[in-house]
Amino acid sequence: MTVAAADVRIVLSTAGSREEAERIAHTLVEERLAACVNLAPGLTSIYRWQEKIESAEEVLLLIKTSARHLENLEAALKRLHSYEVPELLILRVESGSREYLDWLAGCLRPGI
Repeated sequence: MTVAAADVRIVLSTAGSREEAERIAHTLVEERLAACVNLAPGLTSIYRWQEKIESAEEVLLLIKTSARHLENLEAALKRLHSYEVPELLILRVESGSREYLDWLAGCLRPGI
């Protein structure tokens, strides 16, 4: 199976703890909605929530998937996440090595 770079997406999300981020990452990969999830701990997020400025330590999730898996991935992320409004930002990929793109495609659930 192959996928064009234009069909690859990187989804950004955050979690409130390493444990939650690992649980989400493992589930997305197990369900073949993501080929890979990188966890980057040690973030400090400063944001407005319910009219207050908040600060929180978070873990960034970099989720590699394809455009056709986004709907199911979003539903899974909302199901798994503890946040009322989990971060879900989707970035398009312009280019990538053929070997990596082929690997990514082979890791994702076929038939979606």
